[in-house]
Amino acid sequence: MHRVAVLALPDVIPFDLSIAVEVFGRASLAHAGHGYRVQVCGTEPVVDAGLFRIGTDHGLEALADADTIIVPGRNDLATDAPADVIAALRSAHAAGTRIASICTGAFLLADAGLLNGRRATTHWAVADLFRAKFPAVQLDPDVLYVDEGQILTSAGASAGLDLCLYMVQRDHGSAAAATAAKLAVAPLHRSGGQAQFIVRNQRPANSIGAKNELDSVLAWIEQNAHRDVTLADIAEQAAMSIRTLNRRFQAETGQTPMQWVAGVRVRHAQELLERTSDGVERIGREVGFTSAANFREQFRRFSGVSPQGYRNTFRERSLDEVYSSAS
Repeated sequence: MHRVAVLALPDVIPFDLSIAVEVFGRASLAHAGHGYRVQVCGTEPVVDAGLFRIGTDHGLEALADADTIIVPGRNDLATDAPADVIAALRSAHAAGTRIASICTGAFLLADAGLLNGRRATTHWAVADLFRAKFPAVQLDPDVLYVDEGQILTSAGASAGLDLCLYMVQRDHGSAAAATAAKLAVAPLHRSGGQAQFIVRNQRPANSIGAKNELDSVLAWIEQNAHRDVTLADIAEQAAMSIRTLNRRFQAETGQTPMQWVAGVRVRHAQELLERTSDGVERIGREVGFTSAANFREQFRRFSGVSPQGYRNTFRERSLDEVYSSAS
């Protein structure tokens, strides 16, 4: 039977840990002959998990016997990874063990050097921090999970469910994965990726709390993105030449001024798609796009799904609509 070791370190995110335990554990129940033996292991018999305390029946020695190791995220990313954990992960990797991270668990894999030169993902909210700390990793924050063979990583929260179901499918086929998905009351595959969940055009993590030279012009764009804004308009508001404006934007946001405008427009469109029943073309015009085709193209580029696909996922529904769809 395939042995899965779920690593529980102090400050572990309990939701991440429970996803792996539930998916692989219930896959074992549904397919007794082709299932998994799940063990929770850690550095201490009882680990702190915020409002929870989690007991571990196994120590780090269980990692050496595992066929798959799952590394859930932790809340405090400033905490140094324990040296014995790093050593155990490196040893398991060298032995050919499959290792997967959920959410910010990717930070621990990167600390161990297991992601260098590889594609990986993590929660979109810490993407800037991850890039700054691990420049040798090819981070893709727009996807739900990344499969690099022996190493797999997932985005935040429920993307860990997508990853675990995918691993069941990789191990035992679509039928076993479909049964596991039904037990989890979740789709086997979700359309789009993490991109549709990202809150666009937030200030970079390394600038939060610091004085940003672009604060006033970013606020102006927020209020005027629905207008026919030009690069010259933005430069005038910033009291800079266009050349200086482009350089400052790239340095402080990683985008050009007009890319930032497009991102603001898409975020405003997402808000309208979520809370109104206005037509897609009308929303595109309202937030500042000059044509429906350009709106759809830019929306898909930023969000990974069409405007209608986004609405189907996120729009607020009345209780009557909810009851009607359930009946």
